[in-house]
Amino acid sequence: MTDYVLEAELRENTGKAHTRRLRHAGKLPGIIYGGGKPDLPIILDYNETAKIMLRDEAFYTSMLEIKVKGSRGKNTVLLKDTQWDPIYDTPTHVDFFRVSGSDSVTVSVPVHTINVEDCPGVKAGGQLSVIRHELEITCRADAIPDNVEIDCATFELDQIVHIDDITLPDGMEVIRDVNFTVLSIVEPKRMEEPEVVADEAVEGGAAATDEDAKNSSEGDKEA
Repeated sequence: MTDYVLEAELRENTGKAHTRRLRHAGKLPGIIYGGGKPDLPIILDYNETAKIMLRDEAFYTSMLEIKVKGSRGKNTVLLKDTQWDPIYDTPTHVDFFRVSGSDSVTVSVPVHTINVEDCPGVKAGGQLSVIRHELEITCRADAIPDNVEIDCATFELDQIVHIDDITLPDGMEVIRDVNFTVLSIVEPKRMEEPEVVADEAVEGGAAATDEDAKNSSEGDKEA
């Protein structure tokens, strides 16, 4: 079962000049590859696709179905890569990878924190600091979660939460070499101390300037 269905057309020409013309015409170029089948260059409607990409976070971790006019067979895919315009931050090209529901895939999934308002460490004046905003996980293609939820209801002040402290759903594994930090509850740094030091430095400088002026005046009198 797929969560999104997109309509596409076959793209006969490739190259930068052709893809540029497509974008000016309100089209989004892309490609479907993998699964032991030939690459399939496609054209998507820009407005329809971009709206979903900019609105739905789940689009990036969901199985998609792409119906390509003039092409036989079903294209069940995952969004593998997106090229973005560096100035306007809009998609310029999309890559899709063919999958079936039972395939094991590796994807990046966003981290969501819940029950922060009930967190004892936050209630004690601590600040929640999320170190890893995404986790790279391996699971079945038809079981990719929209996000990984971390319940903060029991975290204390000065607690550091590592990946091994988080219970993941069955069938999901986080790719890691070390037991890295995901988030922490720490006291916010005080900003008054640097200001006090700065004030003292200004006062010291002013005093030194006054003393220099006094010495200079006395020297003039002696001369």
